Amino acid sequence: MRQIALLLLTLWGSAALAIGYAPVKIVLEAKKVSEHIYYVQGKAGAATAENEGFNSNAGFVVTPDGVIVVDSLGTPSLGAELIKVIRKTTDKPIKRVLVTHYHADHIYGLQAFQEAGAEIWAHQEARAYLDGEESKSRLQQRKEALSPWVNDDTRLVTPARWLDRDESFTFGGLHFDILHLGPAHSPEDIVIFVREDHILFSGDILFSGRVPFVGDADSRRWLQVMSRLLELKPKIMVTGHGEASLQPEKDLGLTRDYLTYLRTTMGKAVADFISFDEAYAKTDWSRFSRLPAFEAANRVNAYGTYLLMEKESLQSK
Repeated sequence: MRQIALLLLTLWGSAALAIGYAPVKIVLEAKKVSEHIYYVQGKAGAATAENEGFNSNAGFVVTPDGVIVVDSLGTPSLGAELIKVIRKTTDKPIKRVLVTHYHADHIYGLQAFQEAGAEIWAHQEARAYLDGEESKSRLQQRKEALSPWVNDDTRLVTPARWLDRDESFTFGGLHFDILHLGPAHSPEDIVIFVREDHILFSGDILFSGRVPFVGDADSRRWLQVMSRLLELKPKIMVTGHGEASLQPEKDLGLTRDYLTYLRTTMGKAVADFISFDEAYAKTDWSRFSRLPAFEAANRVNAYGTYLLMEKESLQSK
């Protein structure tokens, strides 16, 4: 009976995808990391037409009462594909999506989940992004870069529930702790710890195996909050990008070292009154230059950090 139910749900998902969203060739595979928890791993690097926008991770927790999802991938089509992956794994209803942060590669799949009846939760610090011009310009950029998977039917989804503090809840016999750690990678960063499985969904506070996207993030506070991830003593961290971390303390090193290097080099340039272009050209990027997403992200990261270090230098006077 369960196999028949799963087959019907899978066929339903395929039909919904065919009717509502552009098809994808990318195959999503559920990787099991604990008794209850799975994730799908996006391709390395930036979101492009070549990888059909599939460059971020999303996870899901299967309980006797239903499924809790963490993030929704970067296009409605990928969100629908993720639903199909979940349907192949369990016939339990998809109850809730927890959004670690409102960046394009993690949220455009939300509309597929909303249409499937899931309740969306996110931290209220994301209100400014949704209400501002940045979200609109990013959506337009994605339409141009990721057509047909992001198109005029793609919409920004407002959460059903805004979180304004750390929160814990019990669902299906499992305990979930939601911690707001922003501003770090973004103002609204949350992480989700599933106590029974000792698994932490770290969002983009930890990048695995690629250059992080920093942009205009508060890198000083980002570095500070990393220690809070380790205080939870997770066995595994499911990251926002890259393979799940089996050695969280070790794997935090890449993100920590990259942020520290940006701050050190750009901070020195600001202190020495060197222009950004000159500073960028003189900086030795060889340690990071062969990592995925370097070409797409590094100059933007460095410039954002340069401006941040200017701001910090003025605040210290």
